[in-house]
Amino acid sequence: MTVWDDLVGQDRVQEQLAAAAKDADALVTAASGGEPLDQGSKMTHAWLFTGPPGSGRSTAARAFAAALQCTSPDRAMGGAPGCGFCDGCHTSLIGTHADVEVIRTDLLSIGVKETRDLVRRAQLSPAVGRWQIIVMEDADRLTEGAGNVLLKAVEEPAPRTVWMLCAPSLEDVLPTIRSRCRHLTLSTPPVEAVADVLVRRDGIDPERAHAAARATQGHIGRARRLATDERARARRAAVLKVPLRVADVGGCLKAAQELIDTSTEDAKQLAEEVDAKETEDLKAALGGVAGGRMPRGTAGAMKELEDKQKRRKTRTQRDSLDLALTELTGFYRDVLALQLGSKLAIANTDVQDSLDRIAESSTPAQTLRRIESVIACREAMDRNVAPLLAVEAMTMALRAG
Repeated sequence: MTVWDDLVGQDRVQEQLAAAAKDADALVTAASGGEPLDQGSKMTHAWLFTGPPGSGRSTAARAFAAALQCTSPDRAMGGAPGCGFCDGCHTSLIGTHADVEVIRTDLLSIGVKETRDLVRRAQLSPAVGRWQIIVMEDADRLTEGAGNVLLKAVEEPAPRTVWMLCAPSLEDVLPTIRSRCRHLTLSTPPVEAVADVLVRRDGIDPERAHAAARATQGHIGRARRLATDERARARRAAVLKVPLRVADVGGCLKAAQELIDTSTEDAKQLAEEVDAKETEDLKAALGGVAGGRMPRGTAGAMKELEDKQKRRKTRTQRDSLDLALTELTGFYRDVLALQLGSKLAIANTDVQDSLDRIAESSTPAQTLRRIESVIACREAMDRNVAPLLAVEAMTMALRAG
């Protein structure tokens, strides 16, 4: 098992990263320390991974980080870095390597303060590994100020520091930053490849794995959750009933409220799992006593944590709602395929009756308008429109067709 095994359906990207890791290994091995990277090398100090959700952007970045930290003795005999078994590979992949920092945010954005902390870390020499590596999984969530802070570090990197930024598209990253990164584009992996990895790595029943991969159209993370989480399957089933429930105004409003309630419940459940532990850990760190008053001067820290938890809850609710809208888009995409007689594979075969019913009772033009209304709802929430208002407008548009 190599570090690339979880990189599903990305052969071209894997070849580029493996070649860069091999050049990086040669540079570190030959250098006496502190020398700049060879301009002719396939290795560079900043990388930008882009691709649609579920394509494996962060997986590719973590695998590359592991290959750069690989300490397998086979390398000396011509073996490729990234064995997957040595201490460098193993700790990088599980997130415990001292010189690999993986940044993911539960909040709506990454601010200046957090970015400055990363930049300071990036200036350090590797403590135990071969490179100092910063993997930013949500580079698209950098605020403008944070992006400007990051730009300086990417422009003038430390000799043995590597930045790996992940974003859905080039347009989600500041032009000044993306122009200084080597760009790799990942594609949505084939359904069969996703199903295979679910069976091979997660031990999921082949039939269920294939159904989950088909329903999520190659999104690895969503497919795994759908195949393993009964609650996720129930939530998806409820979302796919919405097109049949918007026959009248009352049905539209009720469906909208239920979508909002479901996303709110998802956020609440996550908060219950995480918030209580975070709060208790912070109280203990600040010297608080269980059941007693907090020491003087700690109110600010507790307020900051509460604000962070509130922002995380907002993002979780929006992410859950966005997933529901994505599933609705997939439903109407299947309807359009049926109406046009397309040979495109149907994703939601488990609700074939509903698809047939909507396809027969509407026209392709109506289906396109319905897809546009779902997209408009997602855009409205990006502009901070109240979620309930945005979803109600969408369900009314679905009814109108």
